Amino acid sequence: MESYVKMLHATKMVGATLLTIGIAIFLYGALISELSTVIGVGIGVVMGAVFIFLIGMILVASEEMILNSNKYKKESA
Repeated sequence: MESYVKMLHATKMVGATLLTIGIAIFLYGALISELSTVIGVGIGVVMGAVFIFLIGMILVASEEMILNSNKYKKESA
């Protein structure tokens, strides 16, 4: 159970950090800079943060399902 919490916490921290950086880059591009490439980079970083968070959640959920199914098979046998 402890490994789930560690991986979930790490995923949450990385996702939150990248999301904050991406929003800051996007706002800089939209409000201050006139370059449209900066806006694209900001959107890309935000999408990357969401992708990393979702992949981390899927890994935690699949690991928990595999371990619980193995435990259930041992109990039923």
